[in-house]
Amino acid sequence: MMSYADLLHFTLPEIVVAVAGLLALTLDITVLRKSPLSNRLRSAVIVALIGCVLAIHFLTRAPHSYGLPDGMFVMTPLTHIVQIALLVLAIFTALLARSTTFTGHIGEYIALILFATVAMMFLVATQNLLLIFVALEFLSLSLYILTGFDKQSRQSAEAALKYFLFGGMSAGFLLFGISLLYGLSGSIELTKIAAALSGPTLDPLLLVAIVMVTIGFGFKVAAAPFHLWAPDAYQGAPTVSAGFIASSSKVASFFVFAQVATIALAGATGGGAFHGYSPGWVPVLAIVAALSMILGNLAAIAQTSLRRLLAYSAIGHAGYMLLGLIAHTQQSLSALVYYVITYALASLGAFGVLGALESEGIDRIADLRGLSRRAPGLSFCLLVFLLSLAGIPPLAGFFGKFYIFSAALSAEPHLGLLWLVLLAVAMSAVSLYYYLRVLKQAYVAESPVREPALRIALLTRLTLWTLAALVVLLGCFPGVLLGWIGLG
Repeated sequence: MMSYADLLHFTLPEIVVAVAGLLALTLDITVLRKSPLSNRLRSAVIVALIGCVLAIHFLTRAPHSYGLPDGMFVMTPLTHIVQIALLVLAIFTALLARSTTFTGHIGEYIALILFATVAMMFLVATQNLLLIFVALEFLSLSLYILTGFDKQSRQSAEAALKYFLFGGMSAGFLLFGISLLYGLSGSIELTKIAAALSGPTLDPLLLVAIVMVTIGFGFKVAAAPFHLWAPDAYQGAPTVSAGFIASSSKVASFFVFAQVATIALAGATGGGAFHGYSPGWVPVLAIVAALSMILGNLAAIAQTSLRRLLAYSAIGHAGYMLLGLIAHTQQSLSALVYYVITYALASLGAFGVLGALESEGIDRIADLRGLSRRAPGLSFCLLVFLLSLAGIPPLAGFFGKFYIFSAALSAEPHLGLLWLVLLAVAMSAVSLYYYLRVLKQAYVAESPVREPALRIALLTRLTLWTLAALVVLLGCFPGVLLGWIGLG
């Protein structure tokens, strides 16, 4: 019999982060209410850092495998890695928020980042459909508010409204799919659903459930054609919020999507081979992946805003990540975790550079002209992040794509997914074009007028350099993370 003491012990990292969020909020509206904005921001960030570091400490000391009844809380070595990655991303997000000036509600902003992190930690650590839905909605509500947190910006309000409306609709699809899975299996635990649904033929209602669940999760990961919220949210949200959405939420959403697909729907995979189609969730995701890669990369070419370019780039990357899910082998799932973590680091870094340039009014790609002369360190960080997203060796993004493409090919002995891998390679080449277009403005194009050097806060510079160093190190020494995940 599980006691409350055992429950508190198992969920101690999540409790620590939640308490840190409440403490940051309480201090800001009580003791520090009349203090200068910089002092309040520093205190909130310090509390957030302490909470995340303590949570990482407790995770490293916890058993590698344990769980609660009915799949409510299931920890595995891979879950530990993903949770630690989420906490590291939360730390970098809080550090980048240190130079925030768009709001005076500092405690609320940092608390929302920590509450969203708690929701993501629960999301990746459960194999119960009810808790998955509750955690996903808690996460979504936090992200909606973070998107619309800049009350002085009409773009921020519009982005939050669109995000909320599309999110509410996707939640309805997901809930409908979950209810069908429960009706067909009589359980909300992923392993029991898999046992109940295994059989030689697929129930037509199960196919409907697969489509509904794909729509629900497709929205969360910004995969086409469920991506319409992403460009507006990335452009209108405060820069730190946009970076957080593009990085942490992507890690958690893809991991839980993989859990549902590979565990609950293990008996309904089907086939996505070019000449070997069979009904299931694999062909559905193959179509979504192809659409995401084509639409995301081609639409990014036409963008003049760097934020919107990163949004469409994220849609294209969602297609690459779905390859790891479609292959549904242990190797491909480990490759997916490596890919999504390294992508999150590069994506958060790119938005961090945008945040550092925000005070200069730089948003359009053309505004980056002469940036390498005005801020050489910042320009180099942007170069590292964008080339990693493009998959250029020896950066982490190259190995992410290499492992996920090779895992997809080895999963089908008769090269069934070759068509999808070839499409992914072709779209990667397209992505290199628009990333180089951005870097051309920063390094080659001359500014029409001579402008002074940019002054960037020391903490922001250190944070971006650290992110860039991680991207380079994980590219030069991929075995560090791969061995931890299980690919090494």
